Amino acid sequence: MSYDATSYDDVEPKAPGMYFLREALDCENLGITVVEAGDGWEGMEHAHDEDGQEEVYLLLDGAATLSVDGETVSLGPGDAVRVDPGEDRMLAFEEDDSRMVIAGAP
Repeated sequence: MSYDATSYDDVEPKAPGMYFLREALDCENLGITVVEAGDGWEGMEHAHDEDGQEEVYLLLDGAATLSVDGETVSLGPGDAVRVDPGEDRMLAFEEDDSRMVIAGAP
C-alpha cells in the first residue's frame, strides 16, 4: 500500500493526552505526536543527540512555552519552532485545551 491513515484519537495514548502516531502510520523515520493538555502540563526535558532527530513543535490551540537550552520561546496558535537534535528542550502548556503537533526525524 502506498499510504497509511489513522486518527490520533484512535491511537492508545502513551501518556495522558500524548498520542504517538509513528507505529499507527508505519513511519520508518518520521515521528509524529499530538499532545492535548491543560494549563500546568509539563513534558520531560530531553535531547536527541544520540538518534540525531530534529523536532518541529507546532501549536494549534492554546498557549505554550518551549525551553531550548535555557532560552524560553513563547508559542501562540500557529507558531512553530524547530529544535536541533543535540539541544535540551522541555515543553509546557499555559492554557487549558491546548493542542500541539510535534514532528521529528533524523
